[in-house]
Amino acid sequence: MTHPPDVRSTPRSAPASGPAAPPGPFASPGAAPDGPPPPRGALAEGRARLRAAATTEPGRLRIIGAVLAALVVAFGAVTAFEVAGRASAADDVVSRSQPLSAEAASVYYSLADADTAASSGFLAGAAKEPAQVRERYEKDIARASRLLIKAATSTDDSSDSGRQITVLNEQLPVYTGRIETARAYNRQGLPLGGAYLRFANEQMTTVLLPAAQKLYDAERARLDRDDEEARFWPVLSLALGLLALGALGWAQRRTYLRTNRVFNHGLLAATAATAVVLLWLAGGHTLARSALHEAREDGQKSLTVLNDARISSLKARANENLVLVARGAVLTDDGKSDKYETEFGAGMRDLGEELSAALLHADDAEGRTAVESAQASVTEWRTRHKKVSETDRAGEYEGALKRVIGPGKSTGKSFDEVNAALEQALAHEQREFSRAAADGRDALDGLPAGAAALGLLGAAGAILGVNRRLAEYR
Repeated sequence: MTHPPDVRSTPRSAPASGPAAPPGPFASPGAAPDGPPPPRGALAEGRARLRAAATTEPGRLRIIGAVLAALVVAFGAVTAFEVAGRASAADDVVSRSQPLSAEAASVYYSLADADTAASSGFLAGAAKEPAQVRERYEKDIARASRLLIKAATSTDDSSDSGRQITVLNEQLPVYTGRIETARAYNRQGLPLGGAYLRFANEQMTTVLLPAAQKLYDAERARLDRDDEEARFWPVLSLALGLLALGALGWAQRRTYLRTNRVFNHGLLAATAATAVVLLWLAGGHTLARSALHEAREDGQKSLTVLNDARISSLKARANENLVLVARGAVLTDDGKSDKYETEFGAGMRDLGEELSAALLHADDAEGRTAVESAQASVTEWRTRHKKVSETDRAGEYEGALKRVIGPGKSTGKSFDEVNAALEQALAHEQREFSRAAADGRDALDGLPAGAAALGLLGAAGAILGVNRRLAEYR
C-alpha cells in the first residue's frame, strides 16, 4: 500500500523559506547588532570631548585659559553691576532722598509757623496786627503750598507720602478759610473770632500737622533705605575677586613648576588687572561707607533732632498764644487745668530734651555754639513765661499780652531768638551732611566703568598667557 510523504519528517537542516526572523532576547552575546549605535546627547558629547581634551597638556591649557577668562570677566561684570547700584543709591541720598526729607520737614515747619503767626496776629488785634506778622503767615502758607506741589511731582499717588500730600492739599484751604473768618470776626470785635481761631488750630494740630509728620517720616524712611543700600558691602564682587585672584595665582604657579619660567606676561597682566579692581573695590567702598556713616551720624541725626526741636518750639509758641486767646475757656480732659498752658509746658520739656540731644550730636564748635545759644534763649523764655502767667492770674490781661507779643523783653522775642539759633544750627548741619554724603558718592566714581574695562583687559591677558604656552606645542 502506498502512503503520502510525511511533511513532519522534513530534516531540520532544510533551509526555511522567507526572511530571517529578528534575533530574540536570548540571542548570542557575540551577535552583531543590527544598525548604528544610538546617538549621544549634546551634554554627553561635550563631557566626552572635555575628558578627551583633559588627557593632553594642550587640552588642559585650553580649559584653564577658558576658566580664567570667564572668572575675570565675571568679576569685572559683577563688580560693575553691584557698584553701579551702590553709586546710584549714594547719589539718591545726596540729590533726592535727603533733599525730599528736608523739604518734608520744611512743610511741617511752615504749617506750624503759620499757625503761630496767625495766633500772634490775632492777639495783636486786626487793627494793630503787625505787617511783618501777617507777611510771615502768608509766606509760610505759600511755602508749604509750593513744597507740596514739588513733592507731588516726585511721589507716587498710591504711596504713603502721596496719600499724605493729598490730605494736606485738601485740608490746607479749609484751614486758611477758618483763619480768614477768625480775622474777619476779630476786626468786628466779636468773640466768635476766637472760636474760629481755636477751630483752625485744632484742625492744624489734629489733621494737618499729623499728615505733615507722616510725610516727613515716610521721606526719612526712604532716606534710611537709600543710605543702607549705598553702604551695603558688595559681597559677591569681593568673593569673585578673591576667587579669580586665587585661580590666577594657581595657574602661574603651575606654569612655573612645569616650565621653570618665573613669569608669564599674560597671566601676570591678568593678575595685576584683577588685583587693581579688587583693591579699588575694597578701598573705594570703604571710603564711601565711612563718608556715608559720617553723614548719617554727624549730619542726619543732628538734622533730625534739630528739626524736632524747632517743631517743639513752634508748638509751644502757638499754645502760649492760645492761652491768652482762650482765656481759660478750654480745659484738659480731666477739667482741672488749662489745656493750652498744659500743652505749652509739655512742648517746652520736649524742646529742652531735644536740644540736649542736639548738643550731644554736635561734633564741632560751630554746631555746639548754635545749640548752646538756643538753650540759653529757652531758659530765658521759661523765665519770661512765668511772669506772663503771674500777670495773667492777677487779672492784668493787657500786661500779660504785652509780655507775650510786646516789642521789649517778651516771650515772642525769646521765641525768635530760639528760632534763629536753630536755623543757624540746621544750616550748619545741612552743610556737614551734604559734604560728607557727596564724599561718599564721589568715592565710587569711575569704579563701575573701570571694573568692566579692567575685567576685559584681565581676560585678554589670561588668554594671551595661555596661548603663549600653547604655541610651544605647535
